[in-house]
Amino acid sequence: MKTKIVRIGNSRGVRIPKPLLEQAGLEEEVQIRVVESGIIIERAKLPRVGWGLAAELLRDRGEDSPLDEVVATDFDESQWKW
Repeated sequence: MKTKIVRIGNSRGVRIPKPLLEQAGLEEEVQIRVVESGIIIERAKLPRVGWGLAAELLRDRGEDSPLDEVVATDFDESQWKW
């Protein structure tokens, strides 16, 4: 698809047709990066996406135990109340 770069205040932009945005899954927030041949606009990555699945995989493999030994503190022994 060919389009023109338009003036938007002191900046420039392109108009992206709604069907193209829907097809690409682009919503309110996007990531933009420069590559050798131009600019790529892609969906913004959500923080921690996939962490739940990764935790499940670790559990299933038995790799979800703490890395360090749990050491009880005075807080755990005398101050903590349920």
